[in-house]
Amino acid sequence: MKFKLNPILLFQLTAILFLTVSCGSDEDSLQRIDQIMNIYIKNSAGQDLLNAKKNGSYSSYAVNDAFGATDVSPVSVPLKMTTDSLYYFEYIRGAKRMTMDSLGPDNRTYHSKMAFALRRTVDNAVETTIDSMEIRYRWTPTVFQVSEVLYNNQVVFTKAADAPNAINTITIIK
Repeated sequence: MKFKLNPILLFQLTAILFLTVSCGSDEDSLQRIDQIMNIYIKNSAGQDLLNAKKNGSYSSYAVNDAFGATDVSPVSVPLKMTTDSLYYFEYIRGAKRMTMDSLGPDNRTYHSKMAFALRRTVDNAVETTIDSMEIRYRWTPTVFQVSEVLYNNQVVFTKAADAPNAINTITIIK
C-alpha cells in the first residue's frame, strides 16, 4: 500500500506542531515588569497640591522628556483621583530611557529624566515652578522595575531588587 500525504494536511500538522512548541511556557523565563508610579504632591501641612480647587494648589501642569528627540518632547502623565478625592499623577511610560551603567549583560541600570512645569496663581499672577524627576530602573533577565526616584535631585523613593511588583507610590513634599 502506497501512502501519499496531502500537502494541505502536511502544512496543517506542521503549523499545529509549531504552535504547540512556541506556546510552551517556562515560568522561569518570564520577566517581571514593575514600572507604574502614582505620584502625589503635598505641602508640609498635608494639603493636596494637585487639587486645583484648593487655594495655593497647582492649576495646570506640563511634563517634558529631558532625553527627548526635540527640545519639547511632551510626556503623557495623566492626573487621576483616588476614591478619597486625592489627586495624583499616574506615570506608566513615555519618557526615553537611557543606559546609566551596565554591570554586565544581565544587570543594567536605565534612567529617564523629566521636567515638570507646575503652574498656580499667586497674588493674581501665574507662577510656574520647574521641577525635575529622574527615574532609575533595574533590568535583569527576570525583572524590569523602578529602583529609585529622585525629585529635584533628592531621593524620594527606593525599591529593593527582591521587592514584589506593586504600583509604586511616591509622595513629594513641597
